[in-house]
Amino acid sequence: MDDQSIAPAARLSQLDGKARLLLRNARVPRSLLAEGAAQGARIDSDGSAHIDLLVEGSRIAAIGPAGATEAGAPAIDLQGRQLWPMLIDAHAHLDKGHVAGRAPDSGGTHAGAREATTRDRIAHWRRDDLLRRMDFALSCAESHGVAAIRTHLDSHEGQGEESWAAFAETRSAWAGRIDLQAVALVPVDAYRGDYGTRLADLVAAQGGLMGGVTRAAGGTHGDGLADLDMLLDRLFTLAKERDLDIDLHVDEAAQAGALPHVARATIRHDYQGRVTCGHCCSLALLPEAELDATIALIAEAGLRLITLPTVNMYLQDRQPGRTPRWRGVMPLHELRAAGVPVAVAGDNCRDPFYAYGDHDMLDTWRQAVRILHLDHPVGDAPGLAGPAPAAMTGFDCGIIAAGRRADLMLFEAWSIEQLLSRPQSDRTLVRSGALLAARAPSYAALADLALGR
Repeated sequence: MDDQSIAPAARLSQLDGKARLLLRNARVPRSLLAEGAAQGARIDSDGSAHIDLLVEGSRIAAIGPAGATEAGAPAIDLQGRQLWPMLIDAHAHLDKGHVAGRAPDSGGTHAGAREATTRDRIAHWRRDDLLRRMDFALSCAESHGVAAIRTHLDSHEGQGEESWAAFAETRSAWAGRIDLQAVALVPVDAYRGDYGTRLADLVAAQGGLMGGVTRAAGGTHGDGLADLDMLLDRLFTLAKERDLDIDLHVDEAAQAGALPHVARATIRHDYQGRVTCGHCCSLALLPEAELDATIALIAEAGLRLITLPTVNMYLQDRQPGRTPRWRGVMPLHELRAAGVPVAVAGDNCRDPFYAYGDHDMLDTWRQAVRILHLDHPVGDAPGLAGPAPAAMTGFDCGIIAAGRRADLMLFEAWSIEQLLSRPQSDRTLVRSGALLAARAPSYAALADLALGR
């Protein structure tokens, strides 16, 4: 039998969070390695560095060129397999997820999803329901090698306190397994009244982020708000008073124009580098000259942008009996060329906004490569699910570097093409230097929801 057909996963059982072990002959995309970590290593045509990696306890102790590391430690030859860090989902909705079958059918449209989610939230979103579904979602994410998640929480008046309390309980229960952040999500006109102040205080008490969606309650992106600038000023002032970062849902439609307003508000309030915007779908349909000017403004404002390719392709340009004409994603190539920080994230999962998914960021990244044409060559695209969101969120993961936690994924793939061609459901996970045996939870755990009982 060819030695390369024998997976090293069983031998990785030596990793127990305390061991000292040398992983030889790994291939790691350069964009997933800390700067300088690949120095002296051979770089193949995929842009992957051939390295040795020394694990000591829960941490990565050293990185060196393949075959050049003498650590005096037991060694495992990975034989050139792809080795990645665990990934980051920088935009999720843990409170909405896994209501497929219980929530009303959305018809796959944005308006339908808003209505269906509102009905499900009013009927069911209480502590036990939220805890149960969040735990299911995190169990899925853990089994796929997700190390950290930033989730948006619907924070409408009458719901916010309950959702944030459930999140805090979940974050405590999952400490050391998946790192979590939360963002308040309300229509931006919620900041017009006194509730905005109460919500900001709640977010600050929980160590979260201010956020919102740039449309009116019950309205759609692109309808316009006559006092949008005033509402953004109110939001930024509340955030600045509490020293909180901001993460917004912006322009999730074919025609909408809130993003320039957000950029100008960021500049007015001197908040460059502290504002993240998700979706920004309408950017892709702007005339070229207007697109160039808008991207220049985005760069000046220091905005960080996150594209949600699977969900936006699902929702945007959906009309009965008509094939969609565009993909719904932001113009990632143009943004990157202008130096705008960008990342890829998962968004919704098995809810009215997206009927599918399993909180698998590798799967999201693989789909993003196809949807956004991030290939030929793939180049530094792997970084869009690791170092890029890490820089946006401050999570201490998503990158392979000496001194970092040994949170790793080993694949039965030697090239990026092979990694993209199979689901990699047999990936081997290492969390904090220990082999992780987590499995995706059975749908039976939510059977009563799936059956709509």
